Amino acid sequence: MTPAPPVTKSRELLSDKLKAHIRGKAKPVGSLGRLEELALQIGLIAGSTAPDLGNAKIVVFAADHGITAEGVTAYPSVVSREIAKFVLLGSAGVNVLARAAGVGVELVDAGLLEPLPPHELLTERRIGPGTKNARREPAMSVEECTAALDAGRILDARLGTENVGIVGYGEIGIGNTSSASLIAHALTGLDLRTLVGPGAGAPALGLDHKYQVLKETIDRAAIAPSTEAGRTFEVLRQFGGFEIVMMAGAMTAAAQAGRVIVVDGFISTAGAIAAEALYPGTLDNCVFAHCSAEPGHAALLRHLHVKPLLELEMRLGEGTGAALAVPIIRGAELMLREMADLPGEHPE
Repeated sequence: MTPAPPVTKSRELLSDKLKAHIRGKAKPVGSLGRLEELALQIGLIAGSTAPDLGNAKIVVFAADHGITAEGVTAYPSVVSREIAKFVLLGSAGVNVLARAAGVGVELVDAGLLEPLPPHELLTERRIGPGTKNARREPAMSVEECTAALDAGRILDARLGTENVGIVGYGEIGIGNTSSASLIAHALTGLDLRTLVGPGAGAPALGLDHKYQVLKETIDRAAIAPSTEAGRTFEVLRQFGGFEIVMMAGAMTAAAQAGRVIVVDGFISTAGAIAAEALYPGTLDNCVFAHCSAEPGHAALLRHLHVKPLLELEMRLGEGTGAALAVPIIRGAELMLREMADLPGEHPE
């Protein structure tokens, strides 16, 4: 993969120019608060003081997880496909909130247990009928993990033809908070117990059971030291879901293409951490939509030293938080491009 571009003098000059541009708008200095910070980030991503980000889209990756056989969630895997069907019908949570934000939705079948019927909103990139049980063996083969990463990158390339400059990522997959907890623990070193939460619903045997299963999964894998990219690939292979790995691949490509990446909740944040390890600099393009009520998400955001735009105590996933964040991103974009300038010196 192409290495991330270094911080250049031109980027530093653009940053200074953007700060002056924002300061000179027709408002008291700093009066738009964090929207001004967001505008600076957007300007740097777009490479312009008057960015035109084009269209926005929420891409929802769906897949199933073999580790559900260990009783780590309240819902059976068949629910993943049912929720995915609601997305195609336009009646899932992400569809409703995306409509409120004026954003389109695309569903990607990365590896549900059973395929979905063809639909105009469906893109089929099935790697397999769900992953293997990571407590017992690697979740996927080297070939499957490679295919999932590559599929994500190829999917992102299509967004360029649709003039998409803002892309939000969501997911559907019963059991994927277990996968995300394992990935996040392995890549950040944060305490596993801090990261383990109820997900779609606390398992019948309780969160202690879920924690014990995940701890045994970590111990089983015994991932060897390697280069950062090599170790990250092995973490994804051992613990990942096809939807998380495909999302991570898409994020790396979106960063290379200069898109604004809207990160949804806990699972998407774990994907972003993996994407950063694979392609350093990816996080520069990431806007964190909200802080999920999933307890591990706040820990991941603190670890990354980032502040989410919203805190609504949501934990649905699907890209719902990302959808709600898009209008705020649009506001920062239009503030840069269309808000009047006030001539002369601005008092502090």
